[in-house]
Amino acid sequence: MSLAERLKHLIQTDGPMPLSTWMTLCLHDPEEGYYATRPGLGRDFRTAPETSQVFGELLGLWAVHEWQVMGMPSPVTLAELGPGKGTLMKDALRATRGAAEFRKAMDLILVEVSPALRAVQAEALSEAAPRHMDDLADLPDQPAIILANEFLDCLPARHFIKTGEAWHERVVGLNEAGEFSFGLAVDRAPDGLSALASGAVDIQPGLEAIVETLAARTAPFRALFIDYGPADTAPSDTLRAFREGEQVDPLSTPGMADLTLDVDFGRLKRLAKAAGLEVAGPTAQGALLGQLGVEARMQQLIRANPGKAEEIHAGVAELVEPAKMGLRFKALCLSSPGLPEPVGF
Repeated sequence: MSLAERLKHLIQTDGPMPLSTWMTLCLHDPEEGYYATRPGLGRDFRTAPETSQVFGELLGLWAVHEWQVMGMPSPVTLAELGPGKGTLMKDALRATRGAAEFRKAMDLILVEVSPALRAVQAEALSEAAPRHMDDLADLPDQPAIILANEFLDCLPARHFIKTGEAWHERVVGLNEAGEFSFGLAVDRAPDGLSALASGAVDIQPGLEAIVETLAARTAPFRALFIDYGPADTAPSDTLRAFREGEQVDPLSTPGMADLTLDVDFGRLKRLAKAAGLEVAGPTAQGALLGQLGVEARMQQLIRANPGKAEEIHAGVAELVEPAKMGLRFKALCLSSPGLPEPVGF
């Protein structure tokens, strides 16, 4: 039975399902989930590490600098959440080759649930002998530098719509033709939404879990999140699906398309501050990379590879220009209490 058939059976048996349940099953079903079986990095979508090696290199140097700020602890966890094909980490590790003490202290951990991606990552990073873990909470409670690029946008979300004076949850059901369709739950949504003025809002419960996990750590840490979304307003109805580089109907091909939505950085920041964490940002990706020396690194690469000057410049421009990724993508750093503001913010 295909994933689509199983989803229809679930709806017929239990009724329409919340959007968060739909996303979880479509992305992570062990038999046919998108990330579990056919992740399309570089085909269905293109991330910053695939756009330019400079992105990962600068984050690698950022990690070394923040390790030094933390007092150069050993061992130190260098972790990445949702490492994709391992491209970011491979570039980051290349940039840290001159930091022998950091490399000696480093305990490289990749947080990844997809068996397909784990295999790709293990091959790409074989020289560094990474360890895989299933969840952020599995990281050892030792000093840590945590990187997460385009990880938050894939966290399942609940979507609520205001009709009149009442909020109702958006659900996925079946129409008269037996095809997947959106609808609204009959029951009213939780009262906590009443203060929101917007007529629609996306809420990712996973943001709370991340903050709670980080706040429970006793060893010092930095956690750098880079993703797309507004800096201080709640995202509204931003679910999108991508397949073969094209945006498609999120309900049309379960398990065969990437599902993504804008991250509520404002909410993540409020949750983190309430939990007692230090918060830097959100700041625009272009501004962060500018502070970390993107121009100098680009010129260095061009001097070393003059025949690829145009390609190198185009990749960096994609990362930093406001009309491209530079403004739409934001960076937010969460740290344990007592650490100074991280470089770049």
